[in-house]
Amino acid sequence: MMADFQDEVNSRRTFAIISHPDAGKTTLTEKLLLFGGAIRAAGTVKAKKTGKFAKSDWMEIEKERGISVTSSVMQFDYQGYRVNILDTPGHEDFSEDTYRTLTAVDSAVMVIDSAKGIEPQTIKLFKVCAMRGIPIFTFINKLDRVGREPLDLVAELEEVLGIEAYPMNWPIGMGKEFLGIYDRYHHRIEQYRVSEDERFLPLDEEGELAVNHSMKNSSLYTQVLDEIALLNEAGNEFSRERIARGQLTPVFFGSALTSFGVQTFLETYLEFAPPPQPRHADIGDIDPLQEEFSGFIFKIQANMNPNHRDRIAFVRICSGRFTKGMTVTLTRTGKPLKLSQSTQFLASDRINVDEAVAGDIIGLYDTGKYQIGDTLVAGKKVFHFDPLPRFTPELFARVTAKNVMKQKQFYKGIHQLVQEGAIQLYKTKFEDFILGAVGQLQFEVFETRMKNEYNVDVVLEPMGSRVARWVKNEKVDEKLNTSRSMLVNDRDGNPVFLFENEFAMRWFMDKHPEIELYNPMDDQNNKE
Repeated sequence: MMADFQDEVNSRRTFAIISHPDAGKTTLTEKLLLFGGAIRAAGTVKAKKTGKFAKSDWMEIEKERGISVTSSVMQFDYQGYRVNILDTPGHEDFSEDTYRTLTAVDSAVMVIDSAKGIEPQTIKLFKVCAMRGIPIFTFINKLDRVGREPLDLVAELEEVLGIEAYPMNWPIGMGKEFLGIYDRYHHRIEQYRVSEDERFLPLDEEGELAVNHSMKNSSLYTQVLDEIALLNEAGNEFSRERIARGQLTPVFFGSALTSFGVQTFLETYLEFAPPPQPRHADIGDIDPLQEEFSGFIFKIQANMNPNHRDRIAFVRICSGRFTKGMTVTLTRTGKPLKLSQSTQFLASDRINVDEAVAGDIIGLYDTGKYQIGDTLVAGKKVFHFDPLPRFTPELFARVTAKNVMKQKQFYKGIHQLVQEGAIQLYKTKFEDFILGAVGQLQFEVFETRMKNEYNVDVVLEPMGSRVARWVKNEKVDEKLNTSRSMLVNDRDGNPVFLFENEFAMRWFMDKHPEIELYNPMDDQNNKE
């Protein structure tokens, strides 16, 4: 039985897809699901009114804007592997959700637009992966359009991100002149837009076409042979170990929209991507192969089914086996919980799951018991996994319900959406609600979801940007509450000052040296 369990865990591949908005991440996810047989026809993000929307963008606001705002989870089986994909929002205002999602994966796939190269959001997300030593695989997308020279793109990748790259394949032409890819790893040429039986052309020992083919007469073919010779000569060496440590990124070229290069990428990725890795807890590393179940909650999503007003807590299983109906300890409260209702995902389609193992992502129905970052353990040993990254909000707004009669729905909506962690809640001593967010878009999404999901129109009064600092020594004199240093409580009741600007904060610190201020983000940075 144990051998079976080990094989099951080792067959798991759990990764996140990261990129700048619009690089083609959601399209790539779709195509991967298509190869995995999970969906019959891939949708597109910007579909027509009646068209098929992409599977992973299920929320109304996502369909309206053509962007992903929450991380979706999708699962499928392929060639003996069980793949868990976490699609992350590319939009920077939702980076917090993305950062937390990256704590639940064992590797990441970075999608780059071949015309634009490395963009700001990609750099941010890459840094988080690098900080955690997560292996990164790069997919350079949109070769069916004219983009930048591949050598430039690889050089930029190395310079800007500070990681070595190893191109697993290399494009032959681009845009209208795109003929296919020269596959260094599989030692073949994969042709673009040909029938299945003509798709692969073999190479000889010198790395040239082993068959007579019209491509030989093309200047693009000669160019690719020169570039490959350059890569072999001056490029990085291939190393499985360095990929596993996140020091070398294998680079793949293709076009997600036309499905070209996606299958080759998936098969090669599965070969090199790591199985579930140990996770750090306060008692040391937790081995995924140990028998006792453990996992942590990295995301809470309200209203996945608008008819039922439900909330789902997403759990990354870190060790052991989950079985439906099992009892676990929620380590934050020390209370036992019975896990009776659980699901697995294909974006908004959910299937009830009876069993899952380390590496899998499951959803638990949440009645308000869970918080982001909670650890769940079965067995006698109680421990906590490392805390998840928290972000200090920079933008603030007062929020009230337009209609006083809808106070009950208003409170419920606020508390549920705040629990998802995309927006933070503060209270003044007069019980006024203040929302804090990393970006403006989050307020808009909050407003839309309050209206659509809780039927409450809200009024948001922008307070602009503020500097939030928490107070170490609990007792704070109410008199210190001024317009420049506003005293509020966070949702756990801890005192927080919202300073008008950096200057106001420094003035306050000089004036009141006895009050110790801190930023929860600093703690994390120091740890890592």
